Amino acid sequence: MVANTELVLPDIERARQILIRLFANFDGSLRVGLWDGSVLELGRDTPPFSLIFRSARAFRELVLKREPLHLAELFFQQQIDIDGDLYGALELRHYLASLQLPLTERTHLAVQALRIKPENTASIDGDVPKWTSSLAQKLGLKSNRSLNRQAISFHYDVSNDFYALWLDERMVYSCAYYENSDQSLEQAQRNKLDHICRKLRLKPGERLLDIGCGWGALICWAAQHYGVSAHGITLSQNQFDHAQRVIQEQGLERSVSVELRDYRDLQGEAEYDKLVSVGMFEHVGLKNLPAYFAVAQRLLKPGGLFLNHGITSDEGGWKKSVSTEFINRYVFPDGQLETIGTVQQLMEEARLEIHDVEGLRYHYALTLREWVRRLEQRRDEALLHVSESTYRIWRLYMAACALQFEEGGTGIYQILASKREPFARPVPLTRRDLYE
Repeated sequence: MVANTELVLPDIERARQILIRLFANFDGSLRVGLWDGSVLELGRDTPPFSLIFRSARAFRELVLKREPLHLAELFFQQQIDIDGDLYGALELRHYLASLQLPLTERTHLAVQALRIKPENTASIDGDVPKWTSSLAQKLGLKSNRSLNRQAISFHYDVSNDFYALWLDERMVYSCAYYENSDQSLEQAQRNKLDHICRKLRLKPGERLLDIGCGWGALICWAAQHYGVSAHGITLSQNQFDHAQRVIQEQGLERSVSVELRDYRDLQGEAEYDKLVSVGMFEHVGLKNLPAYFAVAQRLLKPGGLFLNHGITSDEGGWKKSVSTEFINRYVFPDGQLETIGTVQQLMEEARLEIHDVEGLRYHYALTLREWVRRLEQRRDEALLHVSESTYRIWRLYMAACALQFEEGGTGIYQILASKREPFARPVPLTRRDLYE
């Protein structure tokens, strides 16, 4: 008799029963909107956000797969919406990942989900930008340089106008440096540019190389404020074009230059007084890190300084997970992170002596939250330059990263180093000069 009753249950009622069971042990609270317009509230407190299913098919697929990454994909495809606190909604990933149900109950819920009739037989799909490796790439038949250039273009060549909506006026796309949490993003990015230049102890007439110079903010700042001759390299055509234009607008052609070049193609030895790399070595790949640091060591003059600014992970080896799959599929196709300990070890093996290590994890959480706030405020303008799917990818990605930094699963460090040489003293005895 019970089985017969279940067979005639309306699809909406099946969905409600499934949700009640799935979130029976959920400590928080949420509001779920179903495709017929009905609403179900789960938890005791006022829900900070609503999870809205736009179709029966989206609900059915999520229950059957029950994977946080698939939830994100449905969000990108506009089959699911999040109304309210996006950061609160992202906390669901921990609950879904930890949810353990007996096999009999999982089977029962799957059967109930299968009885929910989708609107049509077509599979859910959309114009979601997604990186897919070709067979030739998987077999290693394409050069690393070619793949790196394609991967960089996938991320950075989205649209300069899109990035300009939520970055600061100098288009600095890396962790800012806040003196207090109330500072503006513009001031915090100026702080960061100057902090790096002071750490490098830049002096007029020195030659500075920026490996992965982005839109050119740091090389222009260093030339304007410290009198150096600065050269930057990038693999992004959009960044190169923008940097060229800024250099001309600011009249810096004699002291600043930029080119499209892979770091591995840099020639010479002891060519630069100072080297810097900000937010680039995450693209290098773990197996290429020794070669990357070897290039830096080769190009650096004796007594010179190299500052590497980059993101790290609390787990080594870039193991497969929801986070790593999400990043490599939708955001950074070639992105890989290592622990700070391994990074320092590789630098030392490349005969680089480390003088200073500074963690900026809290700074990046503040930066990312501000980027998300600005992007959300200018959604309508963003959609003039990118698709709805791309907008959602960036909004979700940056919000999730902010939480990762706050939770401590991801870190970011500036490491200051020099060539390892006897009797060398490339930095002062104290850090006092950085703050005077």
